[in-house]
Amino acid sequence: MGRTRSGQGSAIGAETAPMPVVVPRSRSTVRGRLMAAVVALTATTLAVSAATGLALQLRSTDRAIDESLERAAAALHDLERGRPAGDDEARAPWSSVHTLLATAVQNRVPGEHEGVVSLVDGALHVRASDVTEPLRIDLDTELIAAVQALDPLDPRADEPRTVRTSTTEYRLVALPVTVPAQPDVHGQLVVAFDRSAQVAAVRRIFVTYAGVGLMALGAMTVVAWFVVGRMLRPVRLLRDTARRITESDLSERIEVHGSDDLADLARTVNAMLDRLQRAFGSQRELADDVGHELRTPLTIVRGHLELVDPHDADDVRTTQQLVLDEVDRMQRLVDDLVTLATADRPDFVKPAPCDVGRLTDEVLEKARALGERRFVVVSRADVTALVDAQRITQAWLQLLANAVRYSDPWSTVRLGSEVWDGRLLLWVRDEGPGVPQGEEARIFERFHRGQADRKQHGAGLGLPIVAAIASAHGGRVFLEHPPPGAGTGVVFVLDLPAVGLVDGDRTLDTDLLEHHR
Repeated sequence: MGRTRSGQGSAIGAETAPMPVVVPRSRSTVRGRLMAAVVALTATTLAVSAATGLALQLRSTDRAIDESLERAAAALHDLERGRPAGDDEARAPWSSVHTLLATAVQNRVPGEHEGVVSLVDGALHVRASDVTEPLRIDLDTELIAAVQALDPLDPRADEPRTVRTSTTEYRLVALPVTVPAQPDVHGQLVVAFDRSAQVAAVRRIFVTYAGVGLMALGAMTVVAWFVVGRMLRPVRLLRDTARRITESDLSERIEVHGSDDLADLARTVNAMLDRLQRAFGSQRELADDVGHELRTPLTIVRGHLELVDPHDADDVRTTQQLVLDEVDRMQRLVDDLVTLATADRPDFVKPAPCDVGRLTDEVLEKARALGERRFVVVSRADVTALVDAQRITQAWLQLLANAVRYSDPWSTVRLGSEVWDGRLLLWVRDEGPGVPQGEEARIFERFHRGQADRKQHGAGLGLPIVAAIASAHGGRVFLEHPPPGAGTGVVFVLDLPAVGLVDGDRTLDTDLLEHHR
């Protein structure tokens, strides 16, 4: 859908010839905006990817340095425990700090950008040989001074630390060394890495990456410029049609030609407009119906409160009872609206293993309080299925309440639960007058009320709630009329998938359901 562009009004005549100038400039502006967005997004993506990769690589480098320093500390501790002799000889303790440090330095083979020295009582003792030591940390007086200032008795002396000097940035450990034979002599084994040099090597890699990314961004910009230009041509059709669609008039539809991507886009937009038109209509109808439903009890309450005689106790009690009844009716309406409003949430139903046979018996007991009817369980499924027992009970009782509303006192209301061809069927049959032919398709719509609902001030939300609960379980609710000769009434069926079925894998005879009804 294109954006309306200024400078293309109908006041410009064909004979003035500004149109060929204005249209390309406007189209180029749209292309420029799209290209700016694409290039900015791509550049941002490349920059974020490079920054993330650099940060991860630097973290990996620091982790590798710290792991190497930790291994150096572990090796020194192993060496401090004793000097191995022959296979049959016991480990002998070290007799000299100097000897221990010399052995530790000799055993440590420095890696790239790594240096090793030892100190005894703050003075340089020995370092790795010039052949094996790429980094001469003994020549950095600032580093040696920083190491000499450390407390060798600090319990955190084994932990890696960062030291910055005017030469570079080091990551090191200064490991304290003592031997029982020389308790007053304190040595230190210093293992240090030139972190700045290792970081610089990583950064050089990402500088190369940045150069390659810039070249790729330039090539992509050139190609995208021509591709976007070709793509924008057919969009004008959608733009011109969309101009005729207003907020108050959603009846306009885009003319569809062909079967390409543009045709699919037009069909999608048309479908969206259909949904919006229905949604706006439903919204207006909902607002009107809710306003009407709440206005009536409020008017009744206000009228009786204005006429109540506060000195007449009987009148006060009567008015109080009437007001409470109207408040209860408004509360039920609000509760029903809240239920429908939350029907699309993923936690609207919480399926759990449920004994369907026991649930059938419980619903039967609860139904007895709905009215003076003869409630009969015709079929009972002794199975366990994954359903939300509370929601199913709510829907089932609503169907039973609906049957009571539309049937005569002491008539029979039948209910049952069955497993049929992989489906869990929960149904209710009454002996009422049935549903008129023209209302069958509308009884599950919100605020649609039959004659009995109008007489009893029903809000028309009961069956829509049942439909919402069935839909949330992946099922549906439908009605059937009894076969000819089977009497009056109607059958409402909750048709649910038999998920997690236990002891219910049998398939009932296809005529069994109608037989029970």
